Amino acid sequence: MITVQRVAKAAGKHLTRSALKLRKALGARASRGCPACGATVVGFFRYGVNGEWGCPDCGASPRERLMNWLIAQGTLTVPTDGAILHMAPNEASLVRSFSAAADYIPADLDPSRYTVPNMHRVDLMELADADRYDLFYASHVMEHVPDDMAVLRNILRALKPGGEAWLIVPLWAKPTEDGSFAMPPRERERRFGQWDHVRQYGPDFADRIRAAGFDLEEIDAAGIDVATRHFYALDDRLFRARKPVGAATR
Repeated sequence: MITVQRVAKAAGKHLTRSALKLRKALGARASRGCPACGATVVGFFRYGVNGEWGCPDCGASPRERLMNWLIAQGTLTVPTDGAILHMAPNEASLVRSFSAAADYIPADLDPSRYTVPNMHRVDLMELADADRYDLFYASHVMEHVPDDMAVLRNILRALKPGGEAWLIVPLWAKPTEDGSFAMPPRERERRFGQWDHVRQYGPDFADRIRAAGFDLEEIDAAGIDVATRHFYALDDRLFRARKPVGAATR
């Protein structure tokens, strides 16, 4: 669905990305870095209200850069000898990283939207696997599902004991506000920032994750030292949910 908001965001993205490439071509000093592609860059392009959203070389978003930085630092470990379910695999750098796993499943409700090889169709509302995955990754997915508590319980069941779900969602400072697909698309865009979102999460997303049965660690980019955060333009918050080892599969 094309909206004025989406057109404005796309225009800002194109203009600022082109300007950065021109600055680099004219010899501007590249004093920043992208942990997703390893490039040195002169800056990051705008998307919406975020003035330093994307890498001009690879397009990586702040959350994709954060994930790559956390993996590079050893804070997160990709289970290459295990099974990974990667929902909505838009992030090329993470596809490369996760596809080294023995059992890598890139998936989406609409696989035709992706060029990633071996895409699978997965509806999280109907996810019925039990004790299969070592890692579940979903970035900006949970705000699209009709019943997020049902999906969180499905993810918990699908993980092996000790397995982890790495979840990132759009956040605001207020409590979570829920809607539904019965709402008109333009109303969902007005209230939740995008026409295909059915809720806007607040920090209390953590309470929902714990209520589903997970142990939880929150990793916020704001907690990273200022110099590193500025150099890579890191942003966002990772909800690192872990299935307790003794959790019963239901």
